[in-house]
Amino acid sequence: MRVRDDDAEALVSLADITEIELVILKRMRDVTIGDHRSRQHGTGFDFVGLRDWQPGDRFSSIDWGQSSLTNFAPLMIRDFEQPSTATVVAVADVSPSTRCGLNGVAIAAPIARAVATIGLSAVFFQDPFGLITFDSGFQHFGGIRPRTGKGHVVHCLDAYERQRGLQEVRRTGSISATLSGYVRNSALMAVISDFLIEEPEQVLKELALVKATHDIFLVMVDSAFAFEAPAIGSGWIDTVDVETGESRTISRYALTQLAERARTWQDNVRQMAKNLDVDLVTISVDVAKTDIELSEFVGERRLRKTYN
Repeated sequence: MRVRDDDAEALVSLADITEIELVILKRMRDVTIGDHRSRQHGTGFDFVGLRDWQPGDRFSSIDWGQSSLTNFAPLMIRDFEQPSTATVVAVADVSPSTRCGLNGVAIAAPIARAVATIGLSAVFFQDPFGLITFDSGFQHFGGIRPRTGKGHVVHCLDAYERQRGLQEVRRTGSISATLSGYVRNSALMAVISDFLIEEPEQVLKELALVKATHDIFLVMVDSAFAFEAPAIGSGWIDTVDVETGESRTISRYALTQLAERARTWQDNVRQMAKNLDVDLVTISVDVAKTDIELSEFVGERRLRKTYN
């Protein structure tokens, strides 16, 4: 296992985004053939404020007067929001353990790809997409308000990877109250993590309460690959927990059992989610399989939400 370097290659590259877009276009066209209810409602766009220019923004939305006050560095964008029948929000794990992995692949990589897939699926349906991040123990949250467009999805991906441009989300008591309080309208909400967390049953019970206001489902990364032990000659190995900083010396045999223990833990999480009637999708480092399965799941869920 290794900790990912911040200067390493991007978790999701522009080439990856293009590849995901092509998958979504192909799979969603099959799902959305025929007449459907309008994806937007209301009389037009609501002005929500000004923000810095981001790659993908239209030049027609630049507020030149306000930009002159900043000497055009940065350019200022007039931000509008269009009411929609569905808002999509990815709630993604940014705890230090997600930056660990094996053979150059971090657990955060499939999480970021899931964020991209869900976000670009929202773009296909012209739905606003937003991001909420959480750390270990769900103690600290960050967020980006839902907006439409591919450029906004790219911005959310950069915010997830670099931990910048995020608005602080105040924790208001429970996890469910925090999530429901930050997202104003009823949303399709995907919680993405490997769920190798303390007291997972209590966390899942909290997330299940979100169903009262949002259509929530879980996306669990099969992270056992990150615990596969390499060939080690030593009988004892010094390990460090990246979450707590605690060190421990374990035997070579115990190291070889970590991957199996992770699988057993995640199997228990699946059963907990089933008992709580919360849908759970498992994804892996197999990007082709994950893109197809997740995009189809989100698409079908999105259409079901529209017609309910």
